[in-house]
Amino acid sequence: MNILLCRTVIKECCISASLPKTEANWQYVINDLKTIEHLIQSIHMDATLYTESDAHPNCKVTAMQCFLLELRVILHESKNATIYEIIENLTMLANSNLSSIENKTELGCKECEELEEKSIKEFLKSFVHIVQMFINTS
Repeated sequence: MNILLCRTVIKECCISASLPKTEANWQYVINDLKTIEHLIQSIHMDATLYTESDAHPNCKVTAMQCFLLELRVILHESKNATIYEIIENLTMLANSNLSSIENKTELGCKECEELEEKSIKEFLKSFVHIVQMFINTS
């Protein structure tokens, strides 16, 4: 029985080890966003958040920074310890990934306050889309 368990663990390690580090981290961000969505539904939170729903690929870092700022609103509004831990982890992972990208200025991108306010559900859906943009270019 222990041998089977070890094989399972090794198999899982091999699968995750085959993903590039940055791509794996972005996948964890997506998993955290899905968990947040589930938790938000259970506490019936209905805030609206600045949401970039049509970011140009040249503005993905600016869009990501806005999403990370808006997560703080969820953190404040929910007052939920589990959501707090997930958002802290997600923010750390995203910032780690962003720090590995060249520090470049993205011109012509919308500031957070210029974005349309949307429901948390739409916010999280758009957030996942931006994360996928990073995965597809890594």
